[in-house]
Amino acid sequence: MNIYGVIMAGGGGTRFWPLSRKERPKQLLNLSGKDLMINETLARLLKVTEYENIYIVTNAGQVAAMKKAVDGRIPPENILSEPSARNTSACIGYAAAKIIKTRGDGVMIVTPSDAYVQNETEYANVLKHAAVAAENGGIITVGIKPTFPSTGYGYIKYEKSDKKVNKAYRFVEKPDRVTAERYLKEGGYAWNSGIFIWKASVALDKIKTFLPDVYSDISRISEVVGTEKETERLNEVYPSIRAISIDYGVMEKSDDIRVIEGDFGWNDVGSWDMLNILQKMDENGNIAVGDAVIVDSTDSTVYSENRTVAVLGLDGIVVAETEDAVLVCPKSRAQDVKKIVEELNAKGKKDLL
Repeated sequence: MNIYGVIMAGGGGTRFWPLSRKERPKQLLNLSGKDLMINETLARLLKVTEYENIYIVTNAGQVAAMKKAVDGRIPPENILSEPSARNTSACIGYAAAKIIKTRGDGVMIVTPSDAYVQNETEYANVLKHAAVAAENGGIITVGIKPTFPSTGYGYIKYEKSDKKVNKAYRFVEKPDRVTAERYLKEGGYAWNSGIFIWKASVALDKIKTFLPDVYSDISRISEVVGTEKETERLNEVYPSIRAISIDYGVMEKSDDIRVIEGDFGWNDVGSWDMLNILQKMDENGNIAVGDAVIVDSTDSTVYSENRTVAVLGLDGIVVAETEDAVLVCPKSRAQDVKKIVEELNAKGKKDLL
């Protein structure tokens, strides 16, 4: 059985502004103090498959930086360039078509590029088990065992049984606090990790069934994959592919999705208020990264990239400093930092994006 890893790495990570930028997105940051998030993702997948079987799909503006970041970890030709951002259905469809035309069919483990995993051995065990299940067809998704009533994640409702892999009933949008608490009490709900395991041929068949227009465009690209016309056709067709997520386009419509529960310390560290997952807190719940000084403050995060940043008498505040910008906001509003990016874009401040 061939197992391929496909890492979706085209996002901008706007909630980590000002640290995260278009040319240096979240997946190219070292937030843990150990390695870039993309390289940590690669290292985990190498426990499941070989380096030549791992692909990264990123946008054209990040290709050079991505190749530099992962130098030697995977073949450079396995970094696939998207001419424009068209969401995850196009990303997965293109990767599946590329793999089938150049390598042959096999099980694809599709994963985001920027999550944190505490227990990498258990992570690998879950993915190996899922790959075996996916060999027989259908879609396997990893549902993370909830540890608190998160309102920042989507959920999957699935059949409760003693089996390792269970039927998924439905995907649920990010809930409010009361609903999230009810999910945990009832059981049978898992966080949606965005990790999908299926054969490349199954992925294309599902896109053909539920997103025929997307499939038609991917097919036009697939016709010339591996030839000198591939880049030209990709640039011609890809920007016009309908932008729709695989969750909305396929997962919510398919009736043969199964869930394998993952309990390996997963977390989508998506914003400044979640940095405590990667960094140690002091006795007052503060996090200091870089040249940061925190006095008489609690539950605050201070990130300094260049200068000394000192805070006094703050509670529940985020301060993030880079060479050209400073962010100050309540931790409770950290999910809304992307609104600052939208405002900067509206004001034409492209140099800060």
